[in-house]
Amino acid sequence: MTKPKGKPEIDADVVRALADLLHEKDLSEIEYNGEDWHVRVAKGSPAGTVISAPAMAAAPAPVADATKPADTVADHPGVVTSPMVGTVYLSDESDAPPFVSIGNSVSEGETLVLIEAMKVFNPIKAPKGGKISQILISNGDPVEFGEPLLIIE
Repeated sequence: MTKPKGKPEIDADVVRALADLLHEKDLSEIEYNGEDWHVRVAKGSPAGTVISAPAMAAAPAPVADATKPADTVADHPGVVTSPMVGTVYLSDESDAPPFVSIGNSVSEGETLVLIEAMKVFNPIKAPKGGKISQILISNGDPVEFGEPLLIIE
């Protein structure tokens, strides 16, 4: 049996395992990817799950968001990126001041933000000392693995 041209082959066992994990951990969505494929399973869609097709080598490049020039930010030597998928928080409590603000000096190892993943708050620490020149996220934003969070000059 040959698969139709342009149609991805989907491993149903992977989708089932992700859906089970989604339910088990009471998550609203979960993503998993390999070198040439990407699967996202989410609650709340009409069908119950959403599967995105594998990344195709010939796929057109996504249009960059004008408010965040991803190419220049991602290539910046002081960019701090998200090590995980989750929700980012700028402070540890809703009424507390943010961990850092633009213009603040930070030391290596200082907490910059928190990322909540699977109901665990993970501190994201400064990889080096310097001054915060840009904050690229807002409190409560969902973030992806590798997404730029802020820049330390």
